[in-house]
Amino acid sequence: MNAAILQELPRELPWLNAPAASLHELRGRPVVLAFVNAASAWCAQRLAELAQWQARNPGRLQVLVVQVPRFDSERVPQRSLKLLRRLGVASPVLLDADWAAWQRYGIEAWPTLLLVDADGRERERIVGLGGDMERALFALVEGLPPPLEEDLATSETAPEPRLTLRFPAGIAASADRLYIADSGHHRILECSHGGRILRQFGLGTADFMDGPGDQAAFHRPQGLALEREQLFVADTGNHALRRIQLRTGQVDTLCGNGRPGDPVEGPVNPAARGPLNHPVALAVAGNQVHIASAGDNRIWSCDLGRTELHLRAGSGRLEVRDGNAMMAAFAQPAGLAAVQQALYVCDALGSAVRSLQLRNDLVQTLVGQGPWEFGDADGPRSSARLQHPLGIALSADAPLLWIADSGNGMLRTLRLGGGELSTVELPRRLHGPTGLAIAGGAVWIAETDAHGILRYDIAGGTLEDVSISE
Repeated sequence: MNAAILQELPRELPWLNAPAASLHELRGRPVVLAFVNAASAWCAQRLAELAQWQARNPGRLQVLVVQVPRFDSERVPQRSLKLLRRLGVASPVLLDADWAAWQRYGIEAWPTLLLVDADGRERERIVGLGGDMERALFALVEGLPPPLEEDLATSETAPEPRLTLRFPAGIAASADRLYIADSGHHRILECSHGGRILRQFGLGTADFMDGPGDQAAFHRPQGLALEREQLFVADTGNHALRRIQLRTGQVDTLCGNGRPGDPVEGPVNPAARGPLNHPVALAVAGNQVHIASAGDNRIWSCDLGRTELHLRAGSGRLEVRDGNAMMAAFAQPAGLAAVQQALYVCDALGSAVRSLQLRNDLVQTLVGQGPWEFGDADGPRSSARLQHPLGIALSADAPLLWIADSGNGMLRTLRLGGGELSTVELPRRLHGPTGLAIAGGAVWIAETDAHGILRYDIAGGTLEDVSISE
């Protein structure tokens, strides 16, 4: 092969979870440089595919994840590492905070896999979610000696603590119950408001199985929606909409087949359920489950009476565009709240909050200016700014939206009907808040990066940890 030896990694790049190494030191073994952004659903899918290949072919190559920030908050090493660990990433992570490696290697898009052979030469690069990754990786390792046992990932530094919860994401609440998507443990918990665990749904290992609660399995579940005696689950890692019958504990799948793909409108075939694309949040209204699909930037609706899937809104383009539902565009929707004939959408990469009027299918932006416009500013909607918000909830007795402003580590409120964006005064910043729910006079917060649940008393303005325990 005549290709030149690949330039060395920039020295200034910090290694976040492994001892520093160089491409020269890794010579003799194929390397994949995975240029990603941890907030991107597309990057999450590519990283999952790469991890699956490694699991089937252990020790054949070394993956180095190069995290390139989109948001200012991701320039903080701990924030970027937490976002990647939410996805289950265990490979060594380098933080390219100033895009030095991105520019050195001429990267143009997330995600990009740069394949380096055992001689240190670039063999191929796979851009986006296209390309035949399987073929390219097998070609990269072809003819090499038996798998190597040593891997930089085996010496991971500062691992996450072993706690009851691991990256809890979604949360739902009733008058006396909390439901938590314990995403990193691949399970759903039913708890009292005091935090005592009453039931667990799911084996606690990443898999895709229906059945009784103690035999079913989930894979990185996120959004939850509670409707009477049914709990709906956005089973993100399985790209599926699941349902838990709370009276019996039985778990079934409404749509999704374990793989990301383009959903198909119409009746869902129970024998061969069609795909969903990275569902992350749910809301129930009018006998329909509305689904925020981060992988295709759309809102889908599943009719519970007929088990039919319908495209509700979104052109599929990643942008913040208002108008008719089919022409409008979202930027990775990540949170949903429903009331009467309105659906409120938290647009993660748009740093925006949108509304979808279900009667006339009109999409409007309440806060947010576009995919690269973010910040931290209260006030009128035209000048207010959020940063990578991941969850919303609607007060039952007031036209008030609560927003998990994850990038800023804040709880924000937006008064509907023309009101301003405001920051809730808390005794400290929040660590990666994601899911929100409102019940019992409180806002329940999944503080994802701190592996905890918080209770904010709306009347008293106090914030307290909820100790989740058996």
